[in-house]
Amino acid sequence: MAGKEQSTYATSGVDIRQEEDTIKSLTKAMTFKREGFGAPLTDIGHYAGLMDFGEFAVAMATDGVGSKVLIANEMGKWDTIGIDCVAMNVNDLLAIGAEPIGFVDYLALEKHKPGLAEEIGIGLAKGAEISKMSIVGGETATLPDVIKGFDLAGTCIGIVKKEDVLTGEKIKVGDVIIGLKSSGVHSNGYSLVRQIIKESAYDYNDYCPYDSKKTIGNELLIPTKIYMEVLDVIKHHEVHGLAHITGSGLLKLKRITSLGFDFDDPIEPPEIFKFLQEQGNVSDLEMYKTFNMGMGFIIVVPEETAPYVIGLTGGKRVGKIVESGIKVKDLVIE
Repeated sequence: MAGKEQSTYATSGVDIRQEEDTIKSLTKAMTFKREGFGAPLTDIGHYAGLMDFGEFAVAMATDGVGSKVLIANEMGKWDTIGIDCVAMNVNDLLAIGAEPIGFVDYLALEKHKPGLAEEIGIGLAKGAEISKMSIVGGETATLPDVIKGFDLAGTCIGIVKKEDVLTGEKIKVGDVIIGLKSSGVHSNGYSLVRQIIKESAYDYNDYCPYDSKKTIGNELLIPTKIYMEVLDVIKHHEVHGLAHITGSGLLKLKRITSLGFDFDDPIEPPEIFKFLQEQGNVSDLEMYKTFNMGMGFIIVVPEETAPYVIGLTGGKRVGKIVESGIKVKDLVIE
């Protein structure tokens, strides 16, 4: 779209660098660490936190659905965002090698609305079923002076034997990167998504120009994929690293290694990303720094293991580990 101003995550109100600064400010005073049973095993900032529980480590993650809930409100469709809430937490546990076992949710409301909680509960139950875990509690709060509409978040607990924890420290140059397809936009970058749709000629009830059977809103509400197959992979094959591709796109890979990622054969992004990029006049670099671009999870394995992992997961070899940097073909991400 010639002449149209480029849209970025920052122009939509989300500045990743500022968010990183806020996290550093929030956590800099968090210096106390329990010792012995229950002592932390990872630093703040990995995909999940780990605590020492004897032979096992207990993993914890907390996350929400973000502004995707605003599209659910626009569509009057809330039965899938519970899956998103579970997925965003479970996938972070899987990225450290932990099996999810329990979940609690937090629903904050401006006001109570018939049908809303019931539909959210349907999604939460489905997400827990896919994840093979129990929802053991939760909290609902009515906060009309704080919340406009509603917000949904949750916390997940998982377990992993301490010797099986995967932090990425085993990753080495030459390892193969296997990408697992996303189900769509998942639950990140929706501030930019909403800005793009708001400034376009479309609304959420319009049909997708590339698929006349689906509305844009329903396409954007496709729930986040839960990657439970990762547990089978780490049970049967040598794995050096795992990553859940969420907000800030491929930049999150810096959490697991200081080495580089060369995505020489990336997964082809689904049409929804191409549509958003065109409508928002978003650069390739901004797309890969904001969205999963069709790849929601990666598995890093030794070269000899790759064919077996691809066969087990249906994933694709998308690249290899290099000395430094993050590249997608000729596009330098970092």
